[in-house]
Amino acid sequence: MLERRKAIATLLAQRPDDLVIVSGLGSTTYDVASVGDDDRNFYLWGAMGGAAMVGLGVALAQPQRRVAVITGDGETLMGLGALATVAVQKPANLAIVVFDNGLYGETGSQASHTRGTVDLTKVATACGIGFTMEVHDEAGLARLAELLRNFTQTLFVRVAIAPNEPPRVLPTRDGVALKLRFRNAVGCRVG
Repeated sequence: MLERRKAIATLLAQRPDDLVIVSGLGSTTYDVASVGDDDRNFYLWGAMGGAAMVGLGVALAQPQRRVAVITGDGETLMGLGALATVAVQKPANLAIVVFDNGLYGETGSQASHTRGTVDLTKVATACGIGFTMEVHDEAGLARLAELLRNFTQTLFVRVAIAPNEPPRVLPTRDGVALKLRFRNAVGCRVG
């Protein structure tokens, strides 16, 4: 399994200008913020289960940009229906990257359903997402980092990460400020 902070640093090390990030509640927001706050990051606070749908909305509204949803297994499990909607819409500029540690980290690190019978990659495939991938090692992570720089079809990627809890890096929790700076960064009219 991969160490999550190193994995996120690898994924975003050569981030292209057109890549915007929607990060899920909790750990993935802390991980994305740990590599540097960026106006193109939209952090979800208190929106458990909504990351894929927010990412889909951004991808449809901003077809000239690539959108990467970076979230966790618990957040994805809460919004499984989103994978079906993403598959039906087929946005060529949307990647969903799930960091899976098999835990519900925000509520006490109970085992998530991915430690049992639920295989998120198979769920994404069954929903109709055409390109799915499992990442378990540095070679797979390097391939994913390259894909995030130039993908042209909807992606779903599960990244197996170790169940550790690095120190939190907390970006602003001011929802209005996050919305306004993100809209400005991606070229939306603010008003």
